[in-house]
Amino acid sequence: MATVDEPLYPIAVLIDELKNEDIQLRLNSIRRLSTIARALGEERTRKELIPFLSENNDDEDEVLLAMAEELGVFIPYVGGVEHAHVLLPPLETLSTVEETCVRDKAVESLCRIGAQMKENDIVDFFIPVVKRLASGEWFTARVSSCGLFHIAYPSATDPLKTELRTIYGQLCQDDMPMVRRAAASNLGKFAATIEQSHLKTEIMSIFDDLTQDDQDSVRLLAVEGCAALGKLLEPQDCVAHILPVIVNFSQDKSWRVRYMVANQLYELCEAVGPEPTRADLVPAYVRLLRDNEAEVRIAAAGKVTKFCRILSPQLAVQHILPCVKELSSDSSQHVRSALASVIMGMAPVLGKDATIEQLLPIFLSLLKDEFPDVRLNIISKLDQVNQVIGIDLLSQSLLPAIVELAEDRHWRVRLAIIEYIPLLASQLGVGFFDDKLGALCMQWLEDKVYSIREAAANNLKRLAEEFGPEWAMQHIIPQVLEKINNPHYLYRMTILQAISLLAPVMGAEITCQKLLPVVINSSKDRVPNIKFNVAKVLQSLVPILDQSVVEKTVKPCLVELSEDPDVDVRYYANQALQACDQIMMSS
Repeated sequence: MATVDEPLYPIAVLIDELKNEDIQLRLNSIRRLSTIARALGEERTRKELIPFLSENNDDEDEVLLAMAEELGVFIPYVGGVEHAHVLLPPLETLSTVEETCVRDKAVESLCRIGAQMKENDIVDFFIPVVKRLASGEWFTARVSSCGLFHIAYPSATDPLKTELRTIYGQLCQDDMPMVRRAAASNLGKFAATIEQSHLKTEIMSIFDDLTQDDQDSVRLLAVEGCAALGKLLEPQDCVAHILPVIVNFSQDKSWRVRYMVANQLYELCEAVGPEPTRADLVPAYVRLLRDNEAEVRIAAAGKVTKFCRILSPQLAVQHILPCVKELSSDSSQHVRSALASVIMGMAPVLGKDATIEQLLPIFLSLLKDEFPDVRLNIISKLDQVNQVIGIDLLSQSLLPAIVELAEDRHWRVRLAIIEYIPLLASQLGVGFFDDKLGALCMQWLEDKVYSIREAAANNLKRLAEEFGPEWAMQHIIPQVLEKINNPHYLYRMTILQAISLLAPVMGAEITCQKLLPVVINSSKDRVPNIKFNVAKVLQSLVPILDQSVVEKTVKPCLVELSEDPDVDVRYYANQALQACDQIMMSS
């Protein structure tokens, strides 16, 4: 009897779990749908499981979302592509629910299934789904239908294609703004599947209606359509139809539409080509850079370098640079920050002379900005300017500002400068570094903020790697070792950390002669934190040192620490002793 009931078991369990009050059980059951389908076999999955799921769609959104996702990859479990159409009914129902993320996932799964279906199945099964959704009473169905046209259209017969274009046109004029929004955001995908002859007539008239919609949320989605349609049209049609729309949108009464134009402008320029860009889009862009809404200026400022690349250097200097100067002293710190993050990229576009005359003063004013993010954005891109104007000029003009920032009251700014020092050092060269930046690097070891001290120790290691052990022996090691006598124990700890980082770069001989005696000496410190850090440092030095040194110097010191009154000191000393023994054994 058990064997007879066995095939019924998975579906019975599923039904029980799907009706369970515990949402987690219902979710688990949905996530195991593929396993259940394999147990049932293809035919029973088609005849029992899928109809059951179609009826069972009044659940929590979380469960419905999981169901919509699972069904998208269900074709192999229903018997392959020829039976894919059985998956459409449950997904059609899920496309009409109120929760947006469930609908979006159902549409995504429908698109995935439709893309694999045979042409005649699309005509017989998929297109009727699209039409039913598009004429749904409830707006949610009509919203979902907009995302399916691009899958349905290529396989349709000519009369059906005409019908689909007409239906889409109606959706673009729907009473509900949500439906018009969905139609506007999917127009580019749908247009990509339509023949050129209809593109110029029907689709462009639909597009024109959307661009004049009274809802700004529809118009701003039409901005995205500008770039998508521009790529599909011939250049002359693009200039005739798309360019006037972009220019109008850049003066739209809604700042959100202008913001979208500012965000998409580079793509729109690519669509219309270089000549119209210079003639019509430069004035539009200048307007956006001077917009009275900070959000629009932020979006426009972030695109300034990309936009200048399309223009000739003369045009950039003539039209864009005056706006950039204004933005560098903008009242909004976020605008200045957006500008600072891209302005360095303008140097290669404008060339050496224009950079020195026009851009350097702007860099300097941004480097002195009161807002730390603005200063950080400039510092992190200095190498782009260095390539254009050369190191001498860069150091004369920008170095005083960098030195000032190294002592900035915001510790994050100091941190960014430290992280940038090794790159700066490699660009400036060793001689320049010694003169101007060497003292700074030592000063940071005694900063009040731990993160700065830690970064300063790492910085010394990276500099030693960059300039080599001999240079480090002259310029880093003596100053570092001097600071071990600092009266504050936290600074002495930083020096121990610096020693453990520098030792692998400096090699066994210098470590043994110069660094190890300082560490051993610190084991007599009166502060327990220093003593257990000595144990940690000694443990890190063991692999570098000769065995004889470990036996004669390191181990006796650790043994002494392992008998310390402080429990933490004893713990770390014992750990280091164990590590010593392991390393000795393995070698």
